[in-house]
Amino acid sequence: MILGIDASTQREVDAKSPHYFYQGKEIEPWRFLHDHNGVNYMRLRLWLNPYSEKGEPYGGGTNDYETFKILALRAQKDGYKILLDFHYSDFWCDPGKQTMPKAWVGLSKEEVASRLYAYTKETLKKASSDGIKIDSIQIGNEITNGMLWPLGKLNYVDEHHIREGYENLILFLKAGIKAAREVTPKALLVIHLENSGNLVLHEEFYTQMAKHNLDYDVIGLSYYPYWHGLFPAFFANVENLKAKFHKPIWIVETGYGFTMEPFIFDGGFQDNLISEEFFKKSANVNRPYPLSKEGQKDFVKALLTLSKEHGIEAIFYWEPTWLPLPGLEWASKAGETYTHELEKSTHNEWANQCLFDYEGNATPALDEFKV
Repeated sequence: MILGIDASTQREVDAKSPHYFYQGKEIEPWRFLHDHNGVNYMRLRLWLNPYSEKGEPYGGGTNDYETFKILALRAQKDGYKILLDFHYSDFWCDPGKQTMPKAWVGLSKEEVASRLYAYTKETLKKASSDGIKIDSIQIGNEITNGMLWPLGKLNYVDEHHIREGYENLILFLKAGIKAAREVTPKALLVIHLENSGNLVLHEEFYTQMAKHNLDYDVIGLSYYPYWHGLFPAFFANVENLKAKFHKPIWIVETGYGFTMEPFIFDGGFQDNLISEEFFKKSANVNRPYPLSKEGQKDFVKALLTLSKEHGIEAIFYWEPTWLPLPGLEWASKAGETYTHELEKSTHNEWANQCLFDYEGNATPALDEFKV
């Protein structure tokens, strides 16, 4: 099985002089995960223009091309293959937001498809000239509900009909795929969804991909039990996808918490995305293990074991090194404005899901995330 990580925030993390430890000894985490654990794939996201009109960075890694280049070259030096994750946005994309890049707003669907093709081709050519070998490419990120909204959005009708909007989505996907095949013909192309416990939704989506003869190589899934359900539902979906679509399946994002205790700087309370409050507000019962260091270890161990049994070919742990250092944010105020999430705080909300605790010590789960 392939093991990978997504450490797209690392450039901003490193600017804060982090320290990582394994059994009391300071380590460099990327090299350690590669040499000690056998992790050999690095997933890196890419945004078009993650800056405000005033030039303010959006945070969360501020993953423009220059940042991608620096991280990709570093990863290659440490022995990693590269999975390039095109978000086709200026900032975060997920099922709740797929924001059109600022430079493409107001264009027709045909014009957006043309821009997407040109941007993808230009980026891949630039990467090649910069000495970056891209082994796999995501055409979009968590596109369960479409991408490049509103033009490429999938809209629910009712339980008796497939969602509307696949025609535009397919137009955009084919534009990105055409560019990728022309520049990087050997790269594996990944189509990535979340809501991975929902068998019916995934069957609908990938049936439409097959109906329109979409040329891709890998089904990519996010799997976080808090949102996507427990193992039985997830693996039932995996088995159905394997049986019906005959594609390799990768978990391109996963993670689990080692605590729900907050981290505190200078007396200021810093909450986590996954907290006791989260479970109370959502009435969510999808906690297969306690959110403790032992629980995180058990989750990672079980996920790897079951994934091997069900034929999943790759697992990527999402942001295992994103420590809660002062000034590290999932979004700056400018970034929040762009995503229309001004009600949220700007701190790093993912710190309790890492494979290193708040002090930078490896959690027991790190020893389970191993080839």
